[in-house]
Amino acid sequence: MSLSPLNTRREWVAGLLQVGALLGLLGWLSWQGATSQGYRWNWYRLPRYLVIEDEGVWHAGPLLQGLGLTLEIVAWSLVLALLFGLAAALLRLSSSTIGRAISRTYLEVIRNTPLLIQLFFIYFVLAPILGMERFTAAVLALALFEGAYASEIIRAGILSIDKGQWEASLACGMNLRQTYQHIVLPQAIRRMTPPLMGQAISLVKDSALVSTVAIYDLSMQARAIVSETFLTFEIWLTVAAIYLFLNLTLAGLVRLLEVRLDSA
Repeated sequence: MSLSPLNTRREWVAGLLQVGALLGLLGWLSWQGATSQGYRWNWYRLPRYLVIEDEGVWHAGPLLQGLGLTLEIVAWSLVLALLFGLAAALLRLSSSTIGRAISRTYLEVIRNTPLLIQLFFIYFVLAPILGMERFTAAVLALALFEGAYASEIIRAGILSIDKGQWEASLACGMNLRQTYQHIVLPQAIRRMTPPLMGQAISLVKDSALVSTVAIYDLSMQARAIVSETFLTFEIWLTVAAIYLFLNLTLAGLVRLLEVRLDSA
């Protein structure tokens, strides 16, 4: 059932009001907690860590530089995660016993161990052996982790295609590759895209863990600034707001995409 534009606007307004109320509550709790500890707020010192002015030219400060690196990590990880997820899904649906075993092992290992442990294993064990840089190791760890969950979304999307579509394509003389390429995947992508976008939101949050291997993403830049300035609440609340903005933007895109697909 498709949503009317009026209902969509009402949901947007209601959602914004709920987010605003939640942010107000969290802000009040943060203020009360910091005040009860005798914390002195210094918001006036924050802008220099966002933007830097040098002889009339504005440059990105440490936090925005870290945000740029975070977005780069997320972009590369998302592309690889989709490739890993597609490969794992196709292997699970294949007639190859070895292929299904490899895919199943990959899924069980990745989904039943913490991402942090996987990141450490790739960075401290595989990276020295393969000569990978820390950026590459971090992207690979995130891609493998998110790819395991994306594979189940992709597999479900493929299985949702009616069996008659498969039979019709085979009756027309198409082989398995052509059936996937021209019949199954184009239809499945419409059904898989919203949940895959939701997985991208998880990827943005999970990317904060790369700071544990000394990659100066947004979280690592925040930790470095806090250790130098002791602006604990100001910096971390700003970082939380940046992550919130990114994820709300992605969530909004997911919602718009769902409305378009429902109305198509």
